[in-house]
Amino acid sequence: MKLTYNVTDRPSIGKTIVFALQQLLAILAATIAVPAIIGNGMSQSAALFGAGVGTIVYLLFTKFRSPVFLGSSFAFLGSMGTAFAGAVSMSVGYLGLLIGAAFAGLVYVVLAVLVKFVGTGWIDKLMPAVVIGPTVAIIGLSLAGNAVGDLTGAGYAGIVAGLVTLGVTIACSVYGKKTIKMIPFIIGIVAGYIVASIFTGIGAAATNDALKLVDFSKFENMQWLPDFTFLKAFSGNYNFGEAGNFGSYLLTIFVAYVPVAFVVFAEHIADHKNLSSIIEKDLLKDPGLHRTLLGDGVGSIAGAFFGGCPNTTYGESVGCVAISGNASVVTILCTAILAIAASFFAPFVTFLSTIPSCVMGGVCIALYGFIAVSGLKMVQKVDLEDNRNLFVVSVILIAGVGGMTLHFGQVTITEVACALILGILTNVLCSIGRKKENQENKENK
Repeated sequence: MKLTYNVTDRPSIGKTIVFALQQLLAILAATIAVPAIIGNGMSQSAALFGAGVGTIVYLLFTKFRSPVFLGSSFAFLGSMGTAFAGAVSMSVGYLGLLIGAAFAGLVYVVLAVLVKFVGTGWIDKLMPAVVIGPTVAIIGLSLAGNAVGDLTGAGYAGIVAGLVTLGVTIACSVYGKKTIKMIPFIIGIVAGYIVASIFTGIGAAATNDALKLVDFSKFENMQWLPDFTFLKAFSGNYNFGEAGNFGSYLLTIFVAYVPVAFVVFAEHIADHKNLSSIIEKDLLKDPGLHRTLLGDGVGSIAGAFFGGCPNTTYGESVGCVAISGNASVVTILCTAILAIAASFFAPFVTFLSTIPSCVMGGVCIALYGFIAVSGLKMVQKVDLEDNRNLFVVSVILIAGVGGMTLHFGQVTITEVACALILGILTNVLCSIGRKKENQENKENK
């Protein structure tokens, strides 16, 4: 994919702000959706602040060489629910969020230390292109249902607004010139928002709720300042009970967060492999997997400290880089700063939250599609005439598209993780025969 701005390039200040706004719009829906789903008084503004802080931490650890934004992780939804529910009758929900994020972050730190001393060669052997390519494709395909659901969830009016968003985004990206070509999401979202607002006006006049796509009532009860998680965590009145009870609670939090961190580790590698193919530079070697892991882990802890939500690298951000052709890490830094500043400006945060799901669905069809296509491009380098490779790719695609998931108590192994694990096992099984064949060929020679 041809890049207009590479990682180290610095667009003008004006362009950087516009590009950063586009990145913010791309990651917004998912970032603020997590606290909304969890409820329990969690703040969307604080989640946005935490995402910005987490991203800056990540950029510092990666020496500003990896252009990706960190946002609220959906993988930890079940874990966060467990933190609020508690193992015993103790009101330690917000403190549980911080403890859980610390557990998850420590997993990344341990893995980073391991990678630092062992290297990344084992990853290339364990997850070659034949494994990582279809896995990246599954990341995009597994999100397809969300994009289509958002597009169609508000009826025909929502479908029209979403398709207008998608059509304008495509037109700007394909036929636009210079800056227009690099900000298709902003123009597409604005166009979709205008159409949605027109439908809302018609719905209000005709008293037809089905046409009311934009919820302007959110402006009536704006939250002017972020409600930081650590303030609630450290100001609560806790009933820890007996030491054994609190120990049981800690164990529950540990079991809820740590296994999920290992799952997200697999997705971390897939995201960075995908981003590496886009910028044509192996991020697992420079700045190094140990640095990306440290950045992701510590950034996740920082994000949870302020917003309650552990962070993770966002596929939406990677897709935005691919479509816009802008991999400038300065843009990501500006996005993080903009997210932090925006979290204190209630009208802006409220405006962003009023963007209808159908409009974001139109954008996400393109974003998630680009992620899937990026993975399929990796598969192009694989010899699919070889049944060994064909089996690996087939198993990953079907397991992922079929939505294969496993549940162990509060821990859910996502379809992406299941597909990746099954693909690795299949590749190992097929590689045994390949090794024997190569050995026999050498002996015959």
